[in-house]
Amino acid sequence: MWNRKRKQTQRQTGGYSQSVQSGQIKSHPFHQLELMGAIDEQENRLFDQIRLSVPIVDASINKIIRLVGGFTLHCGDGESQRELEEFCRSVRVGASSVGLTQFLYCYLDNLLTYGNAAGEMILQKDGDGIGALYNVPLQNLVVSQGESPIGVQFFSAGEGINPQPLQHPERILFTAFQPRAGEVRGRSLLSGLPFVSSILLNIYQAIGQNFERMGNLRFAVTYKPDGQIDGAYAREITQDLANQWADTMRDNGQVKDFVAVGDVQIKVIGADNQVIDTQIPVRQMLEQIVAKLGLPPFILGLSWSTTERMSQQQAEILASELESYRELLSSVIMRICRYHLGLKGMNTELEIRWKNISITDEVEKARAKLLQTQAQQLEDQRRKEEEDGM
Repeated sequence: MWNRKRKQTQRQTGGYSQSVQSGQIKSHPFHQLELMGAIDEQENRLFDQIRLSVPIVDASINKIIRLVGGFTLHCGDGESQRELEEFCRSVRVGASSVGLTQFLYCYLDNLLTYGNAAGEMILQKDGDGIGALYNVPLQNLVVSQGESPIGVQFFSAGEGINPQPLQHPERILFTAFQPRAGEVRGRSLLSGLPFVSSILLNIYQAIGQNFERMGNLRFAVTYKPDGQIDGAYAREITQDLANQWADTMRDNGQVKDFVAVGDVQIKVIGADNQVIDTQIPVRQMLEQIVAKLGLPPFILGLSWSTTERMSQQQAEILASELESYRELLSSVIMRICRYHLGLKGMNTELEIRWKNISITDEVEKARAKLLQTQAQQLEDQRRKEEEDGM
């Protein structure tokens, strides 16, 4: 009976060890103090806020991840090839995903957003290969320079105030994006955007407030007393006018008229003011964001003036950017696959073949959208000229 329960438990857990050494351990009520040595937790929260508040930033990172494309692995012998294909297709990733590609999507997302990405290879219970891959939250990991300038040490932000060194650092995957000379940690792709994003959000907030004030009309009812009698009862007359006006403007599905006697003036508050044109400053901020993210404007749906030649050049520049991201992921893929095959006792040559980068469809869709926008602008201009001529 005990053996049967044990086998059922092994099947439910997927046959891999559940010991995640980079997991966060909350050992006491003040466990947040342990995170002081983690990888720029406050800065990472700022980058998360930028992605949440500026949709074009979040869309850009998602498009970069998709445009990086897929890959295939090729080994020297057939047995290793079959084992590797099965591993890439069925390896568990976290608690809800399956496949090496899903692990790399999250890995690249963290790398671009925070400038650093970490993962852990979790072995099977019998040690025969990798049973699962885990995308490590950066606040759970402390990375520091090793004894030599080219060494790296990993610590778990877990038990106690002082970070504890990991027992198996060889199972940790870590990549830094464009680190400065002599530094271990990388820089986020969003570095430099907090200031620009704050200006853009201030503009959007002002637009919302202006439309709330001027779109939802507010009225100023002015009553000027005439003679001594009206002056003596000015307070009562004003209160009665206010009550009648409030009843008239109350949205109850009925149309009501407001009738007043005497010198009463009604004006719309803010009707004489003009809404500030925000197209130029908003475009200036978006240009800075697009330039930092490295994506052509037409991929993000921005119909800025461009030419066919310019679109081709932008596509070529984007292809070079995607190649650099692929190089970062290639080292991670090679290390995972070689480690898995090594545990299986298979030492063979391994090659990664990425799919060709082709954004022709994206360019054609963007060009078609641009032509439709231009045609609509010409049609609107023609109608306006005809109306002015009449």
